[in-house]
Parts: sequence; structure tokens; C-alpha cells
Amino acid sequence: MAGVTGIAGGRDVLFDILFVGVAVLALWIGAGQFVAGASQAARRLGVPGLVIGLTVVAFGTSAPEFAVTLDAALSGRPDVSVANVVGSNVLNLGFILGGTALVRALPVGRDLVRRDATLLVGTTLLLLVVVRDLRVGRGDGIVLFGVLVTYLAVLARAGTTGPGEATEPSSATFGWLDLGRLVGGLGLVVGGAHLLVGSAVDIALTVGISEWVIGVTVVAAGTSIPEFATSVAAVRRGRVGISAGNIVGSCVFNTLGVLGSRPRSGRSRSPARPSRRRCGCLG
Repeated sequence: MAGVTGIAGGRDVLFDILFVGVAVLALWIGAGQFVAGASQAARRLGVPGLVIGLTVVAFGTSAPEFAVTLDAALSGRPDVSVANVVGSNVLNLGFILGGTALVRALPVGRDLVRRDATLLVGTTLLLLVVVRDLRVGRGDGIVLFGVLVTYLAVLARAGTTGPGEATEPSSATFGWLDLGRLVGGLGLVVGGAHLLVGSAVDIALTVGISEWVIGVTVVAAGTSIPEFATSVAAVRRGRVGISAGNIVGSCVFNTLGVLGSRPRSGRSRSPARPSRRRCGCLG
């Protein structure tokens, strides 16, 4: 009987590994299509690529973080939900920014450094203040969302462009095909990330590690892959502003938008103490 159980468990792991491969493929294809649609939208609307990267692309690729964080909070896994945000930001800045730079140098404009990067540092410091009492309360969420809304208002008025990223002519067309690439690409990115996280967590849980460790490593890595895939795809297409803006914008949205929405989902608990309970899945 034990032998049969072991064989079944082995098959489950093999299926999970297969799902991971399928998920990665979906992420790469989806990222390419999504960036293509976003780039065409920028040309049609005359919006600088940097602003598109900081908003549409960044928020779109942060959808997996939002879904996983909300799902984990609703499932009573606060360690996973908070660790996912923290781990994703660390991977975005450390692994993704460096990995993208390996493909091509990323010249950045003054706006990205003075406005967006400064806000990123500020939101990180704000997060330290928010979790000083080892919990993220409803009032904290309101503050985080307030900062996000203010940031979006500033971006809405932005009209400058970084080096090597000229504003596209508004005479460009944006048809149903481009809309399909934008929406379909984002769907593949989100679906692939969900499949990847679910399979990776199933594999990691067999080791018996804590929920915090799972959240800050496996889950964070899985939900950060869309940012990496989208950034690399943008660089290959010459859309440097989208790539750099995507990374910075994703980190800002993760902290202000994703973590800011978490208190509304119910329970909050200290992110500093990983739970030793094992969970079946993230949903």
C-alpha cells in the first residue's frame, strides 16, 4: 500500500514539473504579445513608453501578485500573502533588473530616477513604518492606496520621455488585433503564473518548509516571472522605457496596490514569524 502511495506521489510530482514547463512557455509567449499590444497602444495614443511601462505593463504583470496575495489572505495564509509582496520586490530589483540588463543596457531618464525611483524608496520606507506593529491594518491599507492614487495622478500628467524613448506619432493605428494581443497576452501571463505558482508550491510543500519561506521564494519567484518575461521582451523589441518602467512600476504597485488591498480581504498577521503549518494549496 505504501508502495502504491509512493508511486502516486511520484506521478503527481512529475505532473507538477510538466505544468511548470507549460507555465513558463505560456509566460514567455504571453509577455511578447502583451508588450506588442502595449507598444502599439503607446504609438496610437502618443504616450511615452516609460509611462506605459509604469502603468499598463507594470500593473498588468503585477496581477499574479495581487491574485495570489488576495487568495492567500482569504485562505488564512497571511504569511504567504505578505511574503509574496516582499519577495517579489526583492526579485524584481535584484534578479529581474540585473537579468534584463544582461540582454541590453538600460538607459534611464531623469523622470524615472527623480520621480519613480524616489517614490519606490519612499514606499519601501513607508512599508517599514506600516509593519512596525507586526500587522497590516485597514488604516494602513487606506494610506497605501492613497499614495498610489496620488502617484497615478502624477503619471497622468506626465508628458516627458526618457533617453532613447521618443514619443510615438498618434497617426499609428490600434485595431482589434492589437487589442486581442494585449488582452490575450495578459491572460496567458496571468494564467501561466497561476499554474506555475500552484505547481511549484505543491512541489515545495513536500519538503515541509514554512509558509513564509514558500511565499518569499517559490511564490514570489513564480509571480515575478511575468515581470522578467515582459521586461526582456520589451528590451528585445527596443522598448527600453517599458522595460525599466515595468520593473519600477511593478514594485511600487506591489507595495501600494497589492499589499494595500490585503487588509480588505480579512485577516492580518505578523509577516516576521513564518507559520510552521503546512497548507494544501494556494487556490
